Amino acid sequence: MPRRGDLLRDVMLSTSTSQSELSRLSGVHQPSISQFLSGRVDLSDEQLERLLSCMGYQLEVIRRVVSPELTRSERRSWLLHRQLSRRLSRESLSDWTPTIEGNLRRLRDGVSGEPHTTNVQRWNRLVREGDVIKLRRVLTGLDRDSIEMREVSPMSGLLTDQERRDVLASVA
Repeated sequence: MPRRGDLLRDVMLSTSTSQSELSRLSGVHQPSISQFLSGRVDLSDEQLERLLSCMGYQLEVIRRVVSPELTRSERRSWLLHRQLSRRLSRESLSDWTPTIEGNLRRLRDGVSGEPHTTNVQRWNRLVREGDVIKLRRVLTGLDRDSIEMREVSPMSGLLTDQERRDVLASVA
C-alpha cells in the first residue's frame, strides 16, 4: 500500500498542482505539505482527504482482513508469545521478572549486531517500567518491529512444558 504522501504527490503531479498552489487552496502551510510529501511528518487519512478534495479527488480507503505472511519460525514464536500474553498481568510480570532479568543478562552477553542489541535494550526498558500494555503489543504484534523483538525475546522459561507442547502441536 502506498504511503499517503506518495498518493498526494501522484495527484499533485497528475493535476499539475504545486505545493504553493495547494497551500493557497487548502490553507495548509507549504512547509507542512513539503513534510507530508517527504514522509518527515505523517499525514492522516482526514488530512489527505482534505488536500485531495482541493484538487478534485476523494480518498477511498478499503479495509480488509489479511493473513500475514510469516515463516514457520515466526509463526511458532508468535503463538508462544501470544500464550504468554494471555497470562501477562502486573502480578505475573512481577513473578516472572527474575527469570526475565536472567534471560536479559544472557542475551546482552550473547547478542551482537543490530537490531538485536537495541531490541534487547528495549525489552529491558519495557520490563523495568512494567509496561504491560506495550509488552502485550510486542508479544502479539505482527508488524516487522514486533517480529524482530521476539527474535531476542527474554521470555523463555515462563510457559509450562505442557503449555509449550500444546502451542507447538497447534503449529505442526
